[in-house]
Amino acid sequence: MEHRVENGKIENGFALPENTKPTVIDSQNAKTLDVSMMTPAQKRREKIAILKNVLTISMGFLFLFTAFQSLQNLQSSLNVDEGRGLASLSVIYASLIVSCMFVPPYLIGRLGCKWALVVSMISYVLYTVANYYVQWWTLIPASFLVGLSAAPLWSSKCAYLTTSAIRYCELNKETQEAVVTRFFGIFFLIFQSGQIWGNLISSMVLKTGEGEDAFRPNAAEVCGAKFFTMPKDPVNKTNSTHASYKPPQKLVITMLSIYVAIGAFAVVFIMIFLKRLTGSMSRKKDEVSGMKLLIATMKHVWQDHRMKLIVPLTIYSGLEQAFVFGDFTAAFVTCSIGIHRVGLVMICFGVTDAAFSFILGKLTQYTGRFPIFLAGFFVHLTAIVTMLVWMPSRDYVWVFYVLAALQGFCDAIWQTQINALYGCYFPDNQEPAFSNYRLWESLGFVVAFAYGNYLGISVKLYILLTVLLQGMMGYFASEIIHYRKEKNSLDISPGPGTEMAQTNAALEGEDQLSKKA
Repeated sequence: MEHRVENGKIENGFALPENTKPTVIDSQNAKTLDVSMMTPAQKRREKIAILKNVLTISMGFLFLFTAFQSLQNLQSSLNVDEGRGLASLSVIYASLIVSCMFVPPYLIGRLGCKWALVVSMISYVLYTVANYYVQWWTLIPASFLVGLSAAPLWSSKCAYLTTSAIRYCELNKETQEAVVTRFFGIFFLIFQSGQIWGNLISSMVLKTGEGEDAFRPNAAEVCGAKFFTMPKDPVNKTNSTHASYKPPQKLVITMLSIYVAIGAFAVVFIMIFLKRLTGSMSRKKDEVSGMKLLIATMKHVWQDHRMKLIVPLTIYSGLEQAFVFGDFTAAFVTCSIGIHRVGLVMICFGVTDAAFSFILGKLTQYTGRFPIFLAGFFVHLTAIVTMLVWMPSRDYVWVFYVLAALQGFCDAIWQTQINALYGCYFPDNQEPAFSNYRLWESLGFVVAFAYGNYLGISVKLYILLTVLLQGMMGYFASEIIHYRKEKNSLDISPGPGTEMAQTNAALEGEDQLSKKA
């Protein structure tokens, strides 16, 4: 799950109170000090404390999602029986939709941001534990718990980073937007590296069960676009085309134990080293209620044509991520070259995604967002067509890594630019706008994981292709409407309109985001 900050407001549905100065606890006095009354030494000490807090929460998320993200990548390969793996992912994102609307106000309002973080992180560890004994009654409740915990987890993270940034800009006499962008950049630089370490762990542990050059002899006939997640014949499973490279259970237990240890360490790390927030942001009482936010979210769709037009592309964002995590890993990688290679292939995805999330943020300042969207469209179109026509071959194993890198590049574009698009289009209606973003992207995840057990890969690729084309047509139309709206606004009131346009353009270029649940 990704989040965005606009003008000091938090994308997850919460906004900083206008008359409140959000602060981070002072390491010495446990109270807020007026900047004008502070000595240089006090300012330096508090800035160091703020930076420590930013690094602490970044490292905590790194440890937690090092385990969770790599396990998510393996669900469709490890838990093939009865489609439990994809079903669990579908439950996570379905419950996340409900969680976004209702859980954060309740949990954060009663526990405060720090302990809401801790409780939410424990749910992720329990999900990993549930994978020791995979049954419907263990995996599905654990998945539901993760979905409910995801929203308060990311909401608390946003509160910490935004609050820290606003206080830091007061101490260092910088613009709020610059510091917010920098702190989120630091967070996502550290957070995104979890794809590397978690997948490296799975690759190193699971490869000991298979030869390095393992390749399915009939991969061209049963893998790739010809792969079916569910067996063709439920009775005679010897004729099925589902992945057969499931590692020995003792290796799976070893991997899960490492992930549980890393997740538990993340919880303890946050409990010990993260300083709590002080002031009104510690326990927020004035946020929009879940029902009011739900009504505003639905109302926003019908009142603004731009919102209607970008809904298909937002849904596509969820569909394409679900395809990578649930289908690409199983149908192309595990089926052809073994589950032990999933980690290495997904490292290519993660590194490319993280690198271009940063690069594109800088590049957009000079090119604008339209060429970036266009590049994402053509590259993803190329990747989808390649996956449709290419037959996995032992001589072209490198293609798996290239396909992962291409999808990582495109995912970086969709995550950064679609979020920036919502911020640019609806700067004065952030809560319902970004609630719509979460709703439609999560719907894409849910739908993709729900039909994952019943459709072949070729059908799923055609669905991706269709929604991508629809999404881009809607995006083009929305840009035309937005251009006309901005032009009319500038004609009526050139001063404020110009300032808002410049501010949105700057924020759009610097936006940093992350995935997952």
